[in-house]
Amino acid sequence: MHDTPRKIIHIDMDAFYAAVEQRDHPQYRNKPVIVGGKPDSRGVVATCSYEARAFGVHSAMPSSQAYRLCPQAIFVKPRFDAYRQASQAIRDIFGRYCDGFEPLSLDEAYLDVSNNPWFHGSASLLARQIKQDIRRETGLTASAGVSYNKFLAKIASDLGKPDGLYIITPDQANTLIASLPIRRFHGIGPATERKMRELGIETGADLREWSLARLQAPFGKNAAYYHDIARGIDHRIVNHHRPRKSVGVETTFEHDITAVADIVHHLRLLLDQALLRLNDKRMTAHALTIKIKYRNFVQVTRGRTLPSPITDATRLHPLLAELLKNTEAGHLPVRLLGVTLSALNNDIRPPWRQLDLFQD
Repeated sequence: MHDTPRKIIHIDMDAFYAAVEQRDHPQYRNKPVIVGGKPDSRGVVATCSYEARAFGVHSAMPSSQAYRLCPQAIFVKPRFDAYRQASQAIRDIFGRYCDGFEPLSLDEAYLDVSNNPWFHGSASLLARQIKQDIRRETGLTASAGVSYNKFLAKIASDLGKPDGLYIITPDQANTLIASLPIRRFHGIGPATERKMRELGIETGADLREWSLARLQAPFGKNAAYYHDIARGIDHRIVNHHRPRKSVGVETTFEHDITAVADIVHHLRLLLDQALLRLNDKRMTAHALTIKIKYRNFVQVTRGRTLPSPITDATRLHPLLAELLKNTEAGHLPVRLLGVTLSALNNDIRPPWRQLDLFQD
């Protein structure tokens, strides 16, 4: 921990895309709204309102599954121009109070307010003011987390959702971390959570019992990160010049899959999710990579660099099948699949055509 704790605010908009739709369409308010692919398509949920989440719907879920869980939901096509406009208004508010902020996406950012003069240096009062400005000027709600590093600030904003303000002080951090289930730790996904639980690591207190040397065998290069966050340590700076090199998504299956048709189906869903994130960041990609991890934990990747920007998911479907040919897919059970888009470019012309996501 630093001798003089930093002051970091994490702002996370609440159900951002769905909230913009409910703001702009009064008839959607207080109703389950799902932004993403139509229920009869192979698309995915980009985000959904809290009313839809009450039925078990969540982002990255296949739209067909979301429909089965909540058939009365209102499915709407994403309007990225509207989301970008709202995001820019929110970033303008950040810039009013702080130069050193790091946008993570359209709806999320870190702010370093360690030496901020507003409100006599009070990060919590500044976070409250930013939330009020966002609500007044955009009609949207945000959750804010305040702490002395990025990891804990994000934990705090999650604990305050929706429309909350949660503060984790240095004196509170160790007790809070010890009580948290590991699934609440940013950076520990479903596959890592499952592995930790198999090792008897259920909470932050359990994780803290493991030394760095002991963590290195099962978790390799990630061991140092897990070791540090269990102790409230995170030295990452708020960097507003952070270049993005790739966008990737992956999923670990509850039960291994073997059929090639099933593997291709899940790769298509992952590609849709990756393209959605890329569109969110207003970027295109020239390279596609798939990742396969078999039941025996052997992992392979296969990729291709394309001459033109990836703007149409449907046209890549034959490539997904082709990349699978030089793997053991169809023979060895598969426990994890991933899709990564790289060789990124900020120029999004010509316009996106994600037919699988948003086809009529």
